Amino acid sequence: MRGLTIERTAAVLLFALVFALAARIPVDTDMWWHLRSGEHILTRGFIYTDPFSHTMQGEPWINHSWGAQIILLAFWRVSGYLGLTVYMAWLATAGMYVLFRMSAGSVYVRAFIIVIGATAAAVFWSPRPQMISFFLSTIVLYLLYLYKVRRTDRVWLFVPLMALWGNLHAGFSIGFIILGGFIVGEGMQNLLNPRSADTLGWRRLGKLIAIAVLSVGALAINPYGLNMLLVPFQTIGIGALRSFIQEWNSPNFQERQTWGFIILLFGTLGAVGASKKPLAWSDFVLLSGTGFLALTAGRNIAVFSVIAVPVFAYHVDAALRERGWILKTVRRPSPLMRRVNAVIVVLAILGAGAKTLLVLDEQIVDPELRRILPVEAVEFIQRERPAAPMFNSYNWGGYLLYALPDYPVFVDGRTDLYGDALLTRYLQTALGSPGWEDALTEYSINLILVETGSGLALRLLDDPAWRLVYDDPLASIYVREVA
Repeated sequence: MRGLTIERTAAVLLFALVFALAARIPVDTDMWWHLRSGEHILTRGFIYTDPFSHTMQGEPWINHSWGAQIILLAFWRVSGYLGLTVYMAWLATAGMYVLFRMSAGSVYVRAFIIVIGATAAAVFWSPRPQMISFFLSTIVLYLLYLYKVRRTDRVWLFVPLMALWGNLHAGFSIGFIILGGFIVGEGMQNLLNPRSADTLGWRRLGKLIAIAVLSVGALAINPYGLNMLLVPFQTIGIGALRSFIQEWNSPNFQERQTWGFIILLFGTLGAVGASKKPLAWSDFVLLSGTGFLALTAGRNIAVFSVIAVPVFAYHVDAALRERGWILKTVRRPSPLMRRVNAVIVVLAILGAGAKTLLVLDEQIVDPELRRILPVEAVEFIQRERPAAPMFNSYNWGGYLLYALPDYPVFVDGRTDLYGDALLTRYLQTALGSPGWEDALTEYSINLILVETGSGLALRLLDDPAWRLVYDDPLASIYVREVA
């Protein structure tokens, strides 16, 4: 109890709150194909060609998340939805803790900014391999912080870190974005303000460049070799992502879930303006670069949050100190205060645990799953066993891949596999656009599972070649009439 100071109590409260914020019902549809891939790896070995769809069956596929899929599957097998929630909440909390460690200011200032940053980044948090990329991106930033601010040289860790990251998720590109932006920013600092005490000299910057080059080579240590480097470029080159998938579109600021990002963005700009401390060029490059990425694709908000939180905290702390507004805490709390702190800590931990268990109550989880996923339609297919091949909604492809392993999907969330051409054909068919019948004929589709009221569903209602055999407010199933 002697160690429970006001600062430590506040920190425990903060991270109990972050954990509770991250502990949500795991309903992300892409989560399911990651689980199925993990099962395939453990039972049949590494995946080099697509085993899950009938449209790309046998085509080369770089399963860039294979390591994270095994980790995700382990949590799922040990404790189901609870395991997935703990996986997500633990990585989110650990990442925010790393940002807390590198942020300036009193525990109150840092806690306030961490809450804003967590609220912004939470848009990204879901039980998928990308959570590992979120956590590792904070580690990359922390190593740079140690190298520049603390003058502690741990940059050699980038090489094994990138080798590991390359076997977990293609989000390793985030690590290179942060590392590259930092190098560019510090290069500008050397050119424009070389005498500043905060400038990283050319010699130390050169070492960082050499480490970055070695880190690129380390990425080749994976089952797919240098091909792993191509995955991020293949993904961002798919135009259908921006046309159809929400997380690849610009944030919708009419939705409240994006307001944390707005507060973080303008709060950081305000803090920089209020402080007399100059904005470091590396901070400027990283803030502007990740800010641009976040404004063009909502999935990048979390990357911006990682960069913005320490900058925000540094300039808020500087602005407060410049005005003499220092929040002081009791250095030596009384025995009574220590006991009160202990009670508060226990209640915070219990509260976070209770919230985690509450959101996983069957009476809450089951209705939520049925609201988002075609659970009852899948039960119909499992029972009636209509003939394949199947055309399915992209939004449900990952779930169908897991729930109906005997029915290869038409398409799912593995956009890097399907590419622009097939995804565009899918969109044309799903929307019921002119020529919608062509793909159904080409792929000999006998079974269709799509959203009730979708463009394709409305087209099929008036087509005598198709018969509606199941529908509910969420999903409709059509089968081809036998001539």
